[in-house]
Amino acid sequence: MSIKSIRIGTRGSPLALAQASDVKARLISAHDDLSDQDIEIVVIKTSGDRILDRHLMTAGGKGLFTKEIEEALIDGDIDCAVHSSKDMPTTLPQGLILSTFLPREDIRDAFISPVSERLMDLPENAILGTASLRRRALALRMRPDLQVVTFRGNVQTRLKKLAAGEANATFLAVAGLNRLGMPETITEYLPLDMFPPAPAQGAVTIEIREDDENTRSLLTPLHCSKTALEVTAERSLLKALDGSCRTPIAGYAKLSDDKIDLYACLLSMDGKEIFEEKGSASADLENAAQLGNELGESIRNSAGEAFFQTLKEQIAAEFE
Repeated sequence: MSIKSIRIGTRGSPLALAQASDVKARLISAHDDLSDQDIEIVVIKTSGDRILDRHLMTAGGKGLFTKEIEEALIDGDIDCAVHSSKDMPTTLPQGLILSTFLPREDIRDAFISPVSERLMDLPENAILGTASLRRRALALRMRPDLQVVTFRGNVQTRLKKLAAGEANATFLAVAGLNRLGMPETITEYLPLDMFPPAPAQGAVTIEIREDDENTRSLLTPLHCSKTALEVTAERSLLKALDGSCRTPIAGYAKLSDDKIDLYACLLSMDGKEIFEEKGSASADLENAAQLGNELGESIRNSAGEAFFQTLKEQIAAEFE
């Protein structure tokens, strides 16, 4: 296949650039007629990167990390976009698709602290920095005495805030630290049964124009069907629960042989209430999506609309 160049759109954080560079390297490895000069990484600053003075919930949520990149993709300024899957809204702009998922990294969360080796060993009333409602709720479920402050910014920014003493501990995704070559930063790997991850955590996805068969074909050798099945189930769960930055949702799928297992939970802001579901389905994309939807609907029904209304009011009172 002959092509003059490929333009990869990405955010400009060190982690985003590492992920885009990985895609570039994989493309060169997969195609003999592609060289370093044929692939351009185009950095696009998103609204989410610019807004650092308030919580994303007050500004629009997950789509703030993808809006400008997707606009560039629709306009033809780039040929594909590399994203962290957990940043992706469950509904994409018309004409765009997630065509490719790279092999998934570690899906766990990392606890990071200069004062304690374990989350459970933090001093009483310690300050925890996180902007994630899920991480906040899970931490408070285990340690209701903790004082939570909002930490925004990329990996390096949050680590600098921690080093400056703005908090006693924080959480980051293990996958991101591994991709940045910073596993030594991790104080404790949080087990899945105690601290389940965000849906789609650890998975890098590539977005393209649906009608761009050339780019789709170039990306085909990079695609991991196992990751695609797991993330499909998890994103379907999110969609059923109207998942966003405004909802403390955790969940993960695991593919084994010809079966996909999915765990899902919804928490209250303080972690005192939790609604959990587990389920399994045969391993194909349609069944994975149906499984995620069924578990999400079951959790929504168990929690009731009053729960979501209370959650909305609590968030408005604290962040808006």
